[in-house]
Amino acid sequence: MEELLDQSNRLVQNVPMDFIRYLFEKINWDNRLIGIKGARGTGKTTMLLQYLHQKKLPPTKAAYFSVDDLYFTTHSLLDIGRKFFLEGGMILVLDEVHKYPNWAREIKNLYDRYSNLQIIFTGSSILDISKQGADLSRRAIIYELHGLSYREYLQYNDIFNIDTIPLKSIVDQNINIRKLFPDDFRPLAHFNTYLKYGYYPFYKEDKAGYAIRLRQLIRLIIETDMADVKGFDIRNARKLLQLIYIIAQQVPFKPNIQKLAEKSHIHRNTISNYLYFLEEARLINLLYPAGNSIVNLQKPEKIYLNNTNLMYALASEQTKSGNIRETFFQSQLFVRHKVKQPHTADFEIDDQFIFEIGGKTKSRKQITGIQNAFLVKDDIEFPVGKALPLWVFGFLY
Repeated sequence: MEELLDQSNRLVQNVPMDFIRYLFEKINWDNRLIGIKGARGTGKTTMLLQYLHQKKLPPTKAAYFSVDDLYFTTHSLLDIGRKFFLEGGMILVLDEVHKYPNWAREIKNLYDRYSNLQIIFTGSSILDISKQGADLSRRAIIYELHGLSYREYLQYNDIFNIDTIPLKSIVDQNINIRKLFPDDFRPLAHFNTYLKYGYYPFYKEDKAGYAIRLRQLIRLIIETDMADVKGFDIRNARKLLQLIYIIAQQVPFKPNIQKLAEKSHIHRNTISNYLYFLEEARLINLLYPAGNSIVNLQKPEKIYLNNTNLMYALASEQTKSGNIRETFFQSQLFVRHKVKQPHTADFEIDDQFIFEIGGKTKSRKQITGIQNAFLVKDDIEFPVGKALPLWVFGFLY
């Protein structure tokens, strides 16, 4: 275990501390069992190393172990956790737990046996804690880390730093949004770059090869992560890759399940499950119609890619301004809000607000007379009349 502790110490000491993700301050770090899930590449590992860095404890007291390390192919997580605790360990961070068989049961055993040990684990966004064999759902507090918001992107690049702006403040016409920003702030100067490159923090490592890395990321998620999902046959990975590319060429669109099944060669009875898996993997978002009927909950009204970076990586020649606008809007809103498809406009948020998304010439005709309805435009810097700028919704988290 000394080798693991040495590696932990190097990682913790060298982790950059100049940028902290939004979720860091939302987590109640006092809880004894914390789970953090999220898509690959969103920065879960970095955030947990930053947490350990701030604790300023030696690795024998607070350690980071990546569970997909070869060490764990011949050593039990339960035995390692036990040894770590008995030798004075206090905080145990376990990364990529879904790579380890029976991870939930062994973490539960460690939690139950050692009441003074804090355990923090990370896993794929596909993980459903409630369906694990061990009952972790009532023990662990689960959080999800999403990609960079536009606000975080600006902070990450040392361009501009500001607190989040809640949705109710954005739509409140008594609040002057312009006054929340300095006079020299130009919100559109970096917006298009964010739409292409800014959602996953690793874009900084190789901007030129970012699209290639995103396509590799998608393949890893489908061919590796989904192998751990109950009900997913890894032999269908090629078909699922074909499905995501078919979706990318058409989004956003109202799905015809029969046609999708024919194009992807996936049986019609299983394609709905695969769409669900793709959404849980944070590769797509399924937008359901407003209302609470059972039918509405079963059939999505539209399919979007999860974020605009995926659009440029998978279908750069098919990207249109209208698709980009809607994809950006839903990618920023669904993190903290309930997003649905109303009959009269593009989006309904929290069963309360209606939004129609458009360009400079878009009028309010479609939402005239609707209460709490707002027009959102993508090429204005600040509110003009009753039109809200699209970029400001990137400051919600």
